[in-house]
Amino acid sequence: MNRFGPVALALAGAGLWFLARRRFPTYGFRGKVVLITGGSRGLGLVMARQLAKQGARVAICARDLAEVERAGADIAAYGEAPLALPCDITRPEDLHDLVRAVEAHFGPVDVLINNAGIIAVGPLETMTRADFEEAMNINFWGAVNAVEAVLPRMRERRDGRIVNISSIGGKVSVPHLLPYSASKFALTGYSHGLRAELARHGIVVTTICPGLMRTGSPPNAMFKGQHRKEYAWFSISDSLPLLTLSAEEAARQVLDACRHGLAEKILSLPAQLAVKFHALFPEVAADLLSLVSYLLPGPGGVGTETRLGSESTSSVSPSVLTTLTEQAAVRNNEVAAAGVEAG
Repeated sequence: MNRFGPVALALAGAGLWFLARRRFPTYGFRGKVVLITGGSRGLGLVMARQLAKQGARVAICARDLAEVERAGADIAAYGEAPLALPCDITRPEDLHDLVRAVEAHFGPVDVLINNAGIIAVGPLETMTRADFEEAMNINFWGAVNAVEAVLPRMRERRDGRIVNISSIGGKVSVPHLLPYSASKFALTGYSHGLRAELARHGIVVTTICPGLMRTGSPPNAMFKGQHRKEYAWFSISDSLPLLTLSAEEAARQVLDACRHGLAEKILSLPAQLAVKFHALFPEVAADLLSLVSYLLPGPGGVGTETRLGSESTSSVSPSVLTTLTEQAAVRNNEVAAAGVEAG
């Protein structure tokens, strides 16, 4: 038996390598019914445009009726008119009603993209339990609610794709984004486990962890404490071309990851390097993040009250440093948006 030990180990290694390299058949979007939560602006809207252009039958939802109707008119210019409906994703019954409406209009959902989310920026001292609960209710439970709404029909057909948009904040906890990071860590763990458990049903789950993207979303993010200073560093970071991806490129990569059935995709080279560095050198990474936290604005200002980014402008932002984000905001339905649900 000892003679066959190395052979058995080699075969086992080859089998594991094959499983790791396994790829699902390329998935075309033409004629597919795709539901995007938070599809009225930002990344969600850009993905909807690209999907419509590729012949998909797109349904989008967001909480604000006027906003989602504007987005619907926008998407119609790229392909078949979408189904654009208001929905509160924190309410499971609303999502079940939404999925029934999509099925009645287009047919069963082939692809679910969980994109809706919120982000609150500020030091821990300004964050309340309600901030953590809201982040979990939208960023985590909203995704769970949507999955539960589409899953029965996907299981029946033994076919379907689910894309969960998490974040680099769901891999590395970023200072001044603690409720957001906590909820995105939860979503990342849920999404990875979901993929393992649904594979036997023919359903493919992909986890997306974007780094900084130029979607135009800072005006609709929420800020606490010294909100003008918080908005300045956040919006400028969101605009730097070497550190950020355009919304169009990010959307293309998300859809490509779904098309090929990838388990996980981290968007942008800086985000990939940050995740690898944190995994290899956790002590050093923790010290660097502590230094970043030390350099960010302290508590004060409006304290635990919340201000939208559009209410937090200053002489520093908007400025020439935020030009790319301002242009993206105009393109992606962020300027006139209301409420907190974002792509």
